[in-house]
Amino acid sequence: MSVSDRLALVNLIVQSLQQELNQSSQWGQKEDSKVLRDAIPKQLSSKKNVLINQMRGLLKTDAPPPTDAEIQIMLEERLLEKYR
Repeated sequence: MSVSDRLALVNLIVQSLQQELNQSSQWGQKEDSKVLRDAIPKQLSSKKNVLINQMRGLLKTDAPPPTDAEIQIMLEERLLEKYR
């Protein structure tokens, strides 16, 4: 992700949190995500969707997911490292 895209994502998160805090203090309770999503301007919402799709792309790999046996081995190795 480019620096400007990451900055836009951080700004969107901060704005979303500020809106949620303002709504919570006004109504004395935490609003559900639908109310918060409706409060976000449409252009910010479309930017958010673009950024989310880009982040999903960063998580994709060509490698298959690990099998249960491989995960068990990784967990055992982690525990061995942790308690040595």
